Amino acid sequence: MSPVSGSGRLVLAATPLGDIRDASARLVEALETADVIAAEDTRRLHSLAAALQVKPSGRVISFYDQVETARLPGLLESLHNGETVLLVTDAGMPSVSDPGYRLVAACVEQDLKVTCLPGPSAVTTALAVSGLPSDRFAFDGFPPRKSGERKRWFAPLASEQRTVVFFEAPHRLADTLADAVEVLGPDRNAAVCRELTKKYEEVVRGTLAELAEWAVEGARGEITVVLGPAPAEDKPDLETLVAEVKQRVADGERLKSAAAEIAEAAGISKKVLYDAAIKSS
Repeated sequence: MSPVSGSGRLVLAATPLGDIRDASARLVEALETADVIAAEDTRRLHSLAAALQVKPSGRVISFYDQVETARLPGLLESLHNGETVLLVTDAGMPSVSDPGYRLVAACVEQDLKVTCLPGPSAVTTALAVSGLPSDRFAFDGFPPRKSGERKRWFAPLASEQRTVVFFEAPHRLADTLADAVEVLGPDRNAAVCRELTKKYEEVVRGTLAELAEWAVEGARGEITVVLGPAPAEDKPDLETLVAEVKQRVADGERLKSAAAEIAEAAGISKKVLYDAAIKSS
């Protein structure tokens, strides 16, 4: 029986960050049975398969940043022809600062099935071991390479109340942390995680100033940085704000305008402050 058009599926498969034992049984099966394997680095894919004692039966093609767009039509055609396409990157989850997003978006647009084999991710692994708040977090990819652009990139994080995870190349780590100190201050808590799950895994925790000093001597390997949330700003309580409104009214200002201006400066609801001022009159 010939395959039904559009009945194929794209499978995003997480691969080990370093320790081969983190490979899932489903990944082993997928490598063995997929019709097409799109790999960020075909040499690493074959090394992974050999380590797992798996012999891929499907076609293996390269799928890295520079060829991603050019490879899309062929992979979409395979999916429309009913084939299973397995997407793997060098380590971790495809499409997370790795190739894959464009292919997933194209599949969604053409109503093709996309599924995932969950597994290792440097983002959540670093977050988990950092010791920093993990209930709310954001992932910001890689910072810009140039210092000026990088400082502008850090600027919005000065008031970020979530933990932020980002990647960095080891040879830029010291400069990046120095820029972070300048923009975010020396006392912001952070962690630098390198070589996660590998033999020389290391997690260094401290303030940005401490980490910047540590990084000057150089760090090797895959780097993930976890930046703690900005300290919460102390806001004046409602009673204090009401007293300020009443004082300005006593000085001749209209209640509504005084409440609106004070509420905006304090970052609270204008209506809440206005109603509280009315009740206290």
